[in-house]
Amino acid sequence: MATLATNGTETGKSGIAVKVPPVAHPLGEEASEIASNISYHAQYSPRFSPFKFEPEQAFYATAESVRDRLIKQWNDTYLHYHKVNPKQTYYLSMEYLQGRALTNAIGNLDIQDAYADALKKLGHDLENITEQERDAALGNGGLGRLASCFLDSMATLNLPAWGYGLRYRYGLFKQRITKAGQEESAENWLEKFSPWEVVRHDIVFPVRFFGQVEVHPSGSRKWVGGEVMQAIAYDVPIPGYKTKNTNSLRLWEAKASADDFNLFLFNDGQYESAAQLHSRAQQICAVLYPGDATEEGKLLRLKQQFFLCSASLQDIICRFKERTSGNRELDWLQFPTKVAVQLNDTHPTLAIPELMRLLMDDEGLGWDEAWDITSRTIAYTNHTVLPEALEKWSQPVMWKLLPRHMEIIQEIDKRFIEMVQLTNPDLENKLSGICILDHNPQKPVVRMANLCVVSSHTVNGVAQLHSDILKSELFADYVSIWPNKFQNKTNGITPRRWLRFCSPELSQTITKWLKTDKWVTDLDLLVNLRQFADNEGLHAEWESAKMANKQSLAQYILQVTGESIDPNTLFDIQVKRIHEYKRQLLNILYVVYRYKKLKEMTPEERKQTTARTVMIGGKAFATYTNAKRIVKLVNDVGSVVNTDPEVNSYLKVVFVPNYNVSVAEMLIPGSELSQHISTAGMEASGTSNMKFALNGCLIIGTLDGANVEIREEVGEENFFLFGATADEVPCLRKERVNGLFKPDPRFEEAKQFIRSRAFGSYDYNPLLDSLEGNSGYGRGDYFLVGYDFPGYLDAQERVDEAYKDKKRWTRMSIMSTAGSGKFSSDRTISQYAKEIWNIEECRVP
Repeated sequence: MATLATNGTETGKSGIAVKVPPVAHPLGEEASEIASNISYHAQYSPRFSPFKFEPEQAFYATAESVRDRLIKQWNDTYLHYHKVNPKQTYYLSMEYLQGRALTNAIGNLDIQDAYADALKKLGHDLENITEQERDAALGNGGLGRLASCFLDSMATLNLPAWGYGLRYRYGLFKQRITKAGQEESAENWLEKFSPWEVVRHDIVFPVRFFGQVEVHPSGSRKWVGGEVMQAIAYDVPIPGYKTKNTNSLRLWEAKASADDFNLFLFNDGQYESAAQLHSRAQQICAVLYPGDATEEGKLLRLKQQFFLCSASLQDIICRFKERTSGNRELDWLQFPTKVAVQLNDTHPTLAIPELMRLLMDDEGLGWDEAWDITSRTIAYTNHTVLPEALEKWSQPVMWKLLPRHMEIIQEIDKRFIEMVQLTNPDLENKLSGICILDHNPQKPVVRMANLCVVSSHTVNGVAQLHSDILKSELFADYVSIWPNKFQNKTNGITPRRWLRFCSPELSQTITKWLKTDKWVTDLDLLVNLRQFADNEGLHAEWESAKMANKQSLAQYILQVTGESIDPNTLFDIQVKRIHEYKRQLLNILYVVYRYKKLKEMTPEERKQTTARTVMIGGKAFATYTNAKRIVKLVNDVGSVVNTDPEVNSYLKVVFVPNYNVSVAEMLIPGSELSQHISTAGMEASGTSNMKFALNGCLIIGTLDGANVEIREEVGEENFFLFGATADEVPCLRKERVNGLFKPDPRFEEAKQFIRSRAFGSYDYNPLLDSLEGNSGYGRGDYFLVGYDFPGYLDAQERVDEAYKDKKRWTRMSIMSTAGSGKFSSDRTISQYAKEIWNIEECRVP
């Protein structure tokens, strides 16, 4: 333990006292100045009892020292944007999967070495200190991680842009694996505090729920009554890579005011009644995606979505007014020339009626003017073709919670129907499917995706295949009305977090062979690695870097699971949200089959096989029973395989618990084979596939989402392809319904082996039943696991053969990284900026 003496002397782990005076050096460059600034924060920004300087205290003091520098850049950026008054983008997302911020911040600020030296002077090492940080629990999966990559790219490209989200106290959940399977507990990222956020007590907006609509004699309308919460802003700095621009992620917290606390009731002993609104305010930002099986759960989710939209739009309008306050009269028609709002999926759809309401009811604009401004301001990104993920909200629930917004949505729908009848009469018979309000008497709903498409100036998919499906299937009728409204923006990932910082050995190798580190902001330069793909010198360094990452991963797996894995085996990894369409079940059924075959072999035959360590990780949504059964099955198979002395040096199965960004930063660099095996046409894009490919990991996958483009870029000979295509899937499902499917005997063998209780007494019949029958709820193998199983086995055999040839595998790995240039979020965001938002670089001088 290191302790700080009161005179600023620090006693390091070695017991040698080093003089580190606690002096504020917020912008210090030298290690000694930085050490003094960290020491200053430990003493004068006290968050803990004095005299302790253990790793946890050292982390918070270090983070606050980095934040000093960020605040200076932040303020400079804010002032520069205010002065130049460029058009700005506001990105609305229910999720941001930020990950740890310390490594990213000092990396982007290019001060890693100085901070490493400073911490040494204080008796700590940087790696140990960064490990103390808890991941911000603001997201679930790809959607939230994409939003975070986008923020990084916006700042790196010096684009004037803000992120808006909610400050969840407990996020999604922390996953623990027990004998019973997955258990959920509250995420504790805010249990102490976040050193990165700055609360803005001057930025508070009222957000109303329930109430009623008053109609004034003039015909104008006003939403009144109900309950009003306060939205208070917490800002998180987003630094660009080696640039002065530092943008903001603004997170809203819900609070009730002192006036809403009933002192009379409290003093009367009615404590809960006295603070009812305070309690309801706390619920809004408690948990990401609260269960919505009950009406209360649905109301809470809808409250969350509206809270984000209302607070953010009030803030955006307020900022627009501030920046144009020099004008005598506000010109609202200028609003879309200064403001671009991007909806990340359908969760922030309520921004559309809320912007209309604010413009009409608060600012006095007429319908036509408000509609013109709204539709020129808002753009929508679609992330899914899954029907259950295209949000539909109950009309009675919406009328109850947001009566004024339902009036506006009704009017948008009415005008849309009239427009179609007038200009596209041939679509008259399809109106029931493309209008916004579904008036089915059993279940009247608002179709949020339809509202987004009707109201936005641009709709984009997130991979070429996905965007093609949107245009040809999901939104085909809208395309005939607005052919130019639809675009593709293939997703990307930030090369900073996902290669430069998480795999320093491989990064150094790339920089050495390319003779430049400019690839970190110009990922297309990676293509120049191709000329060295057969170079023995590069092969040796590449293998060495990959082995270092595998050894680090093996240490991590031992630490979190107690399982010892061999870095000389093939590391085969599938990490993502657990969902039947992502087909972790296909993976584990194959593992079961492989285990059975290994058991049937002689010891000599086993020695000829490719030894594998299969790792699967991801969270199953708390109420998604089949997903949780898959988690249990993976763990049960692992328990048997890993303790089988005949087999466990040739096959191991590990479930990696509590998958998050920091875990991904260990797994992805250490991976050699990565599984992206969703049913074709179901995964919008995928972004983990890009992270793995960038790190020289080979993909086994279907022609789904961005896999299609990754395979084109890395070369089809460097991709293990299998499975039905998106075009074939509907026909195969029909054949299945008609009883024409003949299962492969190996598929039946794997299922039977599980049913034989080889992996314990748990009843897996309900899970396996989902793969059987020809139709019916929970049956009929909707995701075609059985159809794709034989092709998957063949692809896995090709993997085994390729891995035996070390030189060939290393060449394929190099070609994978060399072909990943397209998948930078810098490229994606440049395209959004030019082709959707119409914003330009605004570099801080």
